[in-house]
Amino acid sequence: MLTAFGRAFRTPDLRKKLLFTFAIIALYRLGTHIPTPGVSYPAVQQCMKDAPKSGFLGLANLFSGGALLQLSIFALGIMPYITAAIIVQLLTVVIPRFETLKKEGSSGQAKMTQYTRYLTIGLAILQSSTLITFAQNPGALFGPGCTNILVSDSIPTILIMVLTMTAGTGLIMWLGELMTDKGVGNGMSLLIFTSIAAGFPGALWQIKNQQNWFTFFVVIAIGFLIIALVVYVEQSTRRIPVQYAKRMVGRQMYGGTSTYIPIKVNMANVIPIIFASSLLTLPMMIAQFNTDPTNPAGWVTWINNHLSQGDSNIYMIIYTVLIVFFTFFYVSITFNPEEVADNMKRYGGFIPGIRAGRPTAEYLQYVLTRITVPGAIYLAAISLIPLIAFRLINANQNYFPFGGTSIIIIVGVGLETVKQIEAQLQQRHYEGFLR
Repeated sequence: MLTAFGRAFRTPDLRKKLLFTFAIIALYRLGTHIPTPGVSYPAVQQCMKDAPKSGFLGLANLFSGGALLQLSIFALGIMPYITAAIIVQLLTVVIPRFETLKKEGSSGQAKMTQYTRYLTIGLAILQSSTLITFAQNPGALFGPGCTNILVSDSIPTILIMVLTMTAGTGLIMWLGELMTDKGVGNGMSLLIFTSIAAGFPGALWQIKNQQNWFTFFVVIAIGFLIIALVVYVEQSTRRIPVQYAKRMVGRQMYGGTSTYIPIKVNMANVIPIIFASSLLTLPMMIAQFNTDPTNPAGWVTWINNHLSQGDSNIYMIIYTVLIVFFTFFYVSITFNPEEVADNMKRYGGFIPGIRAGRPTAEYLQYVLTRITVPGAIYLAAISLIPLIAFRLINANQNYFPFGGTSIIIIVGVGLETVKQIEAQLQQRHYEGFLR
């Protein structure tokens, strides 16, 4: 691998792409530490020591590289874009116009991307307004020990803060697309990768400070095993063979080739974990707005005891059930066996031993269901690792580096980026059998 990176830096155009990518990443990390106008940076740093990092708030802070709780200009991070992309993808099933655009190829995809950008800006305005509302009552963000983090809560100051955070989201979106066009790899994915990887050293050192050197090295050893498991599962696919019949078009013979349909074990990626974390956060957010904190209602007490911390058995059970449910839900939306079977039949393709049409769709649905079951179990098991670590070694479940959303994104983006670098190296250093 080091040899491949050395060859990449010796290639002039690839070196420019890599340096451009590193420059964008450095600029992104710099923005996560610049405070938004109207925020007292020393007060925020003092309050962050007692900040709760569980639930969706901790997940959003993880995706922003810690910028969310610092209320920096990049506080919202890439989350509005991720949410907008998921919403647009789900709307393709509901809105016929979006489904038509999806089938139009590159022109339709460009239009869908434009809709995603508009929705990202709208979500950024909404989320920044919500975040500033929480900042006016910082106890909801940082715990009851924090009282004031804003220099001023006047309307002009709040408008400037909303505008700054929204502009920061727009800038991140532009930087990600610029990195995709002129750099190496997918820009949005690499920015998320950078945000998560930035917290790894601090998380490992926190484990060492809380425990001892033995626990520290045990966690690292377990981490390597988890990474190996994640790499194995992320690369695992079920290849369904497809044969195309020969056909004459004019005087030309077409078809007669063999290919396959790759169905990944983890087709849903980290989307079910995000959905499950978001849904579990709603009861806690509702409970926070209880009118009488000194004498809370019974349901508020139950939520605080069982859903506010990840070490609760009820929390783990509900979390696992939601991940399994959303895995099947998301896979059923993104992969349509009937559409795949119709496309195969239209172009003369068939699965050996399976009749074209409805039997092919039923077979694909059968295979998809059997593949999704281990994929859902895998996602649930990986997601429970930080929660179990929180119970065993008292490591914060959202910053435990070897589990949950963080490790899946780190491994997935790393593998995809390395593949792209290797592909570009092969294009420039292909030797063949003649030297």
